[in-house]
Amino acid sequence: MSASGKLIVFTAPSGSGKTTIVRHILANFPNTSFSVSATTRQRRPHEVEGKDYYFVSVETFTHWIYIESFAEWEEVYPNQFYGTLKSEINRVHQEGKHVIFDVDVKGALHIKQIYPEETLTVFVKVPSMQELERRLRARGTDTEENLQKRLAKATLELTFESKFDIVLINDDLEETLCQAEDIVRNFLL
Repeated sequence: MSASGKLIVFTAPSGSGKTTIVRHILANFPNTSFSVSATTRQRRPHEVEGKDYYFVSVETFTHWIYIESFAEWEEVYPNQFYGTLKSEINRVHQEGKHVIFDVDVKGALHIKQIYPEETLTVFVKVPSMQELERRLRARGTDTEENLQKRLAKATLELTFESKFDIVLINDDLEETLCQAEDIVRNFLL
């Protein structure tokens, strides 16, 4: 892969601030571009098709699995799939840019496994589970049942943090954004 072919993967338990960090990196590094994931979950009101996600049916997604269209994919919750299309990585590389990913923990590890030399994995976490729960509740986007599922999943995901190249603790957002910029800048040198 060329110098423009680096992959920077941000992962975190839901509510840790990874999407905010990714948006900041994309805004401050013009030589990067977002890898738009495919998902079978319902589109939220603020989300844009083809910008935030490719929203597809379970049938379409499973067909893409069958024809090996994904660099990584995961059934995060029953019938709720997320995945990175190989065509997305190619699209960004053809633009001469580095790929920025916002994916789940297992997806991040799979990308690192496929592209070990070109990939930097960054695990974002909050200082405590209590803080994570506070942030998820403040969002106001989940039912209590879904919130409990997210917290249980986060507990499991935190056991994987040692498998990542860098762990970034999102305690103070401004400081975290500066640290994220330094991490990306150093990797792209």
